[in-house]
Amino acid sequence: MRYDLVIFDNDGVLVDSEPISNRLLAGYLTELGHPTSYEESLRDYMGAAMHRVHDLVEERTGQRLPDDFDDVFHARVFAAFERELKPVAGAVDVLERLVADGVPYCVASSGSHERIRVGHRTTGLDEWFEEEWVFSSEDVGRGKPAPDLFLYAAERMGVVPEKCVVVEDSPLGVQAAVAAGMDVYGFAAMTPVERLSGATRLFGDMRELVDQLD
Repeated sequence: MRYDLVIFDNDGVLVDSEPISNRLLAGYLTELGHPTSYEESLRDYMGAAMHRVHDLVEERTGQRLPDDFDDVFHARVFAAFERELKPVAGAVDVLERLVADGVPYCVASSGSHERIRVGHRTTGLDEWFEEEWVFSSEDVGRGKPAPDLFLYAAERMGVVPEKCVVVEDSPLGVQAAVAAGMDVYGFAAMTPVERLSGATRLFGDMRELVDQLD
């Protein structure tokens, strides 16, 4: 394999959480008086850290979200995860292949460490990730589309950016990987391919990934 490190986004790439979290986010924003459809939530917030939700709502309406917004939202998301969350089809196949081939990997997510761990525990993916292989936007000052998170993950894993490949399903994540000087493979299962146009390659089935990385 031509890469020394595979960096996975989490939501929508490893765990099939984007439909759940964006349905709940759209509903909660609407409940608070900021009408938002599921499609608008995907467009505006998919792949983003929570501060983007606060920033966009305030920018558009001049109103701040409640101080407990993140806590209430995450409580709803975690409860739904326990009922509904599954790994992305083919994700375990990819991880098995990387382990068999001795290729290092990690996860770098806009979500909190708690969100990542809840999702991994619920889906059984926790057995594939050591604690030191898990990175969150909480670890850096700026989330995606800034490159900080991917650069931090690469540094902690001891790999230079040009030898890393990022697996992403959001436009913000693709922008962040490009800004970090890394190749990025765009997972277009949920995202229209034109919104991932900056990716090095595009693919639609997670099981295709390993062969594309060779």
